[in-house]
Amino acid sequence: MKFSENWLRELVEIRADRDQLAHALTMAGLEVEELTVLGEGLDGVVVAEIIAAEKHPEADRLQVCRVDAGQGEPLQIVCGAPNARVGIKVPLATVGASLPGGIAIKAAKLRGVESFGMLCSAKELGVDADASGLLELPADAPVGLPLASYLGLPDASIELKLTPNRPDCLGLVGLAHDVAALFGSRVKVPAQLSAAVASAARRSIRLEAGKDAPRYLGRIIEGIDAAARTPLWMAERLRRAGLRPISAVVDVTNYVMLELGQPMHAFDNDALRGDIVVRHAAAGETLKLLDGSEAWLDGGFVVIADEAKALAVAGVMGGFESRVTDATANVFLESAHFAPSAIMGKARKLGLHTDASHRFERGVDPALPQRALERATEVLLSIAGGKAGPVLVAERPEDLPMPAPVTLRRDRLRRVLGVAVDDAEVARIFTALGMQVVSTADGWSVTAPSSRFDIEREEDLIEEVARIFGYDNIPTHTPAGALALAAEPEARIGELALREQLAARGYHEAVNLSFVPAELLARWSFTDALVPLANPLSADLAVMRPSLLPGLVESLRHNRARQQERVRLFEVARVFAAGDPPVETPSLAIAACGSARAEQWGESPRALDFFDLKGDLDAIIAWGGEPQRWSVHADQLPAWLHPGRGARVARDGITVGFLGALHPQLAKALDLGPDVHVLEVALEPLLGRRLPRARPVPRFPSVRRDLALDLPEAVSWSQIEQVVRDTLGGVLSQLKLFDRYSGKGVEAGRKSLAMGLILQDASRTLTDDDADRCVREAVTALEKACKARLRG
Repeated sequence: MKFSENWLRELVEIRADRDQLAHALTMAGLEVEELTVLGEGLDGVVVAEIIAAEKHPEADRLQVCRVDAGQGEPLQIVCGAPNARVGIKVPLATVGASLPGGIAIKAAKLRGVESFGMLCSAKELGVDADASGLLELPADAPVGLPLASYLGLPDASIELKLTPNRPDCLGLVGLAHDVAALFGSRVKVPAQLSAAVASAARRSIRLEAGKDAPRYLGRIIEGIDAAARTPLWMAERLRRAGLRPISAVVDVTNYVMLELGQPMHAFDNDALRGDIVVRHAAAGETLKLLDGSEAWLDGGFVVIADEAKALAVAGVMGGFESRVTDATANVFLESAHFAPSAIMGKARKLGLHTDASHRFERGVDPALPQRALERATEVLLSIAGGKAGPVLVAERPEDLPMPAPVTLRRDRLRRVLGVAVDDAEVARIFTALGMQVVSTADGWSVTAPSSRFDIEREEDLIEEVARIFGYDNIPTHTPAGALALAAEPEARIGELALREQLAARGYHEAVNLSFVPAELLARWSFTDALVPLANPLSADLAVMRPSLLPGLVESLRHNRARQQERVRLFEVARVFAAGDPPVETPSLAIAACGSARAEQWGESPRALDFFDLKGDLDAIIAWGGEPQRWSVHADQLPAWLHPGRGARVARDGITVGFLGALHPQLAKALDLGPDVHVLEVALEPLLGRRLPRARPVPRFPSVRRDLALDLPEAVSWSQIEQVVRDTLGGVLSQLKLFDRYSGKGVEAGRKSLAMGLILQDASRTLTDDDADRCVREAVTALEKACKARLRG
């Protein structure tokens, strides 16, 4: 919200200077983001008229002007502005003046011609950023009048950084109530009179958008002069609020929006056909907007239409075909209330951000449309003339928000603020803010005005008292009492500990956005159960990530492109799947490439492979104390994994993740080498930990038996391990694989595995017969389940 300081001071008495005002606004939660002083140091600058202009004899781009400055004799001024011409009135800095920026005006010769002053642009005067030419003043500007007096200077342009819960301060009148409460004064808004109805012109209005558009007002004004010039006072207020004056009709609607906070729009009435219809857009409906862009709409948009076509996107922008031009004689002026939820995000979906959408999506006072329409009519008639028709009203009262009283307890106020605020001061604060206050035995019953959407509960009223009473007046107390720390569950590994473990293993933590491009997900073959954003900030941030790997591998690629050959990254975050609401799953992802070990002298370099990544996973799994519940399998791999160098990770037989090398086609599409290995696994199964139990050191020795088996190549070690453990039960202490062989002496399609069985009984010493029996049982089970053959 940007506004003129002088305009605000007209609406409310402020017994403070500019710096004190800015500080008070910021401390009240209305942060002053920028304050630009305008028009200071303009002594010696007057309104002047160019009465003659001739080409400079020695310079093509200069003119020698004769200027009437109200001093009797015309002054000779050499000027290079492209718009310098006879008959215009412009600012003149006379000899002896000192302009903002330190420009001192002296009599001088320019290419041999004397010049007694300087004709000025708006930028040279410090009142605007326009330096394209001289600042042209209205034709009725009195010659010789000090410019500061004529333009209402000095002034300041103040920009507030408002929080979304204060849309009432997006109008000067709403802001004035806060200022009045801060400085103990009154708002000086003149009573609004209804414009005299001098025309019978009218149109019927139909509301067909339900609760999205519960109130719509309009009025036809006939016989206006659309080419009438906007008054200087209005143009300057708009300019200091950051809006460029355009035309009388547009400027009036913008002025009322700044003053009251109600966006408005004017249609060329002669371009309308039949009734005004407020409805939802049809799927695929298009509309050319005022800025010339084409808007593609769907059923989520509300449009203002006539019987033939859409005229405007409600709460966002008007249409091009029904715009007001200098040839317009009759206008249809609209003022409406739209539900914030109906406007929220719609401008962004069209790639726009307008003053109207900024206000409507935060909430505009539903009682404002009538007042704004009468105010705009009054101002427009005074500028462009015309005859006003009756105010046309269509509304759905049951869908309009109604303020409800909120109770504030005196004891609660004192307890939260830590200071007692006088009852009279509390009542004054609420009254100054435009609220209705009724004293009760325990405190107050307060009804907020319809513009204050944020007043819903007792805490909101306490906040109002705190910020107006002054945070500086509230004492600071150190919290008392002991804080109870939440105990970490012993059966769960902390996420921080997991991060530290991965960092200790040489990985760097990455933090990526939760949004990814849909195109990138398509490359990874992630097409099902996606969660698209309704209003993405950009096309590259359009979908919630279904996996951590696309973003993490992009980070790896980014680092590799910058001469980092060995990259090891991990990320712990949430992934998202479609649902109502969307399903969020914490996950761990790892991406690595390059050499298995950092460059060193003690070991020959070796490329990272599948087993390096699996070893890191095994180390994390072993940390939980239940590695036997985990297994890896070579089947049911996703499309993004290498079919011969990937694995599915399961816990208790349920798939929880995948690891391995990227599929060669994906690696090529992502411009990566074949050595990129990845891992993604659900986080919760990893964090589960078996509570440690103390047990005595075994009293009886263990027995080891080694087996060499011939098995089909497709049989995985996890299958073999599971069969042996199920067969031998608790007597099997450990099972170790120490050799794998395939080639000469082994049939094609088969392999030879050598393993060690560590056998131990807690109650007695195992005999050779016991050990031999266990071996026989294991071999028999493997023969049946895995088609194994014992090698001689």
